[in-house]
Amino acid sequence: MTIPEIISGPTDAIRDAILAPLIAHNESMVGPTERHTVAIVLRDGGGAIVGGLWGLTGFRWLFVQYLAVPPALKGQGRGRALMLAAEDEARRLGCIGIWLDTFSFQARGFYEKLGYGVIGQIDDFPPGEARFFLRKRID
Repeated sequence: MTIPEIISGPTDAIRDAILAPLIAHNESMVGPTERHTVAIVLRDGGGAIVGGLWGLTGFRWLFVQYLAVPPALKGQGRGRALMLAAEDEARRLGCIGIWLDTFSFQARGFYEKLGYGVIGQIDDFPPGEARFFLRKRID
């Protein structure tokens, strides 16, 4: 029997090795899935990236992993534009929905205004706050 080993400084290659048997199992159960990375950026006047959206597709759903709008641009519709662009890209990639998570001190209301509904919650993550999981069907 192999002994669990904690890796300090794990790499993408180690992550990929860990995921390989899980991906193989999942695909043996429901078939293979196309996976895509989605990146939509906000740039300043000089062309530097100052925020944006990062996501991953699989099993016909887009997971929005990160959405970042700098404080100076908040309240100007940039976050909404990023999410709408992500929905368009997800549709283009054949996705049927989008899911994401956010904390109680972040943007739950923002996502709900865009039609996302809470499907799960972890209380005290971080302590005294909550983490919410939301989804939206786009098909």
